Amino acid sequence: MRVLPLLLVLLAGPAAAADWPDTPLARLSAQAQVQGLNAELLSRDSATATLQLWCDAHGPGGGAKIVARRITWADKPAGETERRDLRVSADAPLAYRRVELACGDKVLSEADNWYLPARLTPAMNTALTTTQTPFGVVVRPLDFRRRTLTAEALFQPLPAGWEGRPLPAAGPGALAVPHEILRHRAVLTTPDGTPFSLVVETYTDALLIEPRS
Repeated sequence: MRVLPLLLVLLAGPAAAADWPDTPLARLSAQAQVQGLNAELLSRDSATATLQLWCDAHGPGGGAKIVARRITWADKPAGETERRDLRVSADAPLAYRRVELACGDKVLSEADNWYLPARLTPAMNTALTTTQTPFGVVVRPLDFRRRTLTAEALFQPLPAGWEGRPLPAAGPGALAVPHEILRHRAVLTTPDGTPFSLVVETYTDALLIEPRS
């Protein structure tokens, strides 16, 4: 069993909570879950595979699959930074896809994806513009590799250096959990190192599961 599923089994209850109590256990559980999610994402080439593990354990029954809800009105032209990360010139054609990756009615992440259509097959390009199939599933035949450029924790329920200090005392109200808890920026490449996609993935509080009291 890998890091994230193990943490969720040990620390989590059966359902996500909108309002967590501000207790030492809640803060410790949230910290462990964010760190576990980050570690799991860093250990895999496919972020979709990590989210599918969560969906298998905590989603609706019946083998629910992660779907990519396309936000068709969104458009974000690639800038110099995106083109540098993809190692392409200013005039190289790029496509853009923004999606919400969902398990049932829970949006687990929101992703911006700039990719090079010329480095994908026609069938892949059609699937990306006409279906809700996650990008990682569509391009799986490329046997791609994932190189994480940055990983930023947006929710840190415990202060830096908390391991050597007593846990914070319980607060009078609910623990303030932001909608966005973790962000990764990564490049997908073919096995020979040729980049074809840049993704910026923002993971949401729907992935956090309230601890058992």
